[in-house]
Amino acid sequence: MILILGGTGEAREMARHVPAISSLAGRVSNPKLPEGEVRVGGFGGVDGLTQWLRDNDIHAVVDATHPFARQITANAFKACARAGVPFLVLRRPGFTPAEGWHWVDSVADAARELPGERVFLTTGRQDLAEFAGCRQWFLARMVEPPEPPMPQRIEVLLSRGPFTVDGELELMRSWEIDVLVTKDSGGSMTSAKLEAARRLGIPVVVVRRPPLPPAQVVATVEEALTWLENPRTGARPSP
Repeated sequence: MILILGGTGEAREMARHVPAISSLAGRVSNPKLPEGEVRVGGFGGVDGLTQWLRDNDIHAVVDATHPFARQITANAFKACARAGVPFLVLRRPGFTPAEGWHWVDSVADAARELPGERVFLTTGRQDLAEFAGCRQWFLARMVEPPEPPMPQRIEVLLSRGPFTVDGELELMRSWEIDVLVTKDSGGSMTSAKLEAARRLGIPVVVVRRPPLPPAQVVATVEEALTWLENPRTGARPSP
């Protein structure tokens, strides 16, 4: 059996092509579910995942989680090494850099380096606390309502992509946005805001992706499916 980690579009596409167990973190109350068997929730760290892989006779793991899901990727890499299970990371390419982008290493760095007063914040609800002490006004877009702490001056917009360039242009104009903050998540569902910011001449603060463990990495579902044809010929994690 194959284990697919993640609730991304790539993970759902993988599940349409191969018999697998898909694992979702459970952080979204109404996620888009993949085809086939689905489990929701954590594994109990590296030890728990290692045992789960053995108990369920998993012969390959594809990590198709969000590019910023650093902990589960690290845990999966270690667990696969212990269990002797081939491990592959499927990561869509990041955004193509453009003029006017300011790259930072973390969300905390982004909060310290805001080149504007009216911020369109699209880093997700889990990172909202990093901006709690900022004096700027924020329009924060996310899928589900946030919990405190959060900035004092904030408007929360609950919405799920994909978004259009025209829609993003109207949004930024109507709210008089003068800086966009985002993560280098890649993908087409959320790239419209970057084109809108470019057209409006709005600076963009981009949080770099966290580093990956020394695992085999592919960028497309097609490459991942090819790897699954004979996963033990690929690179495997070392304990």
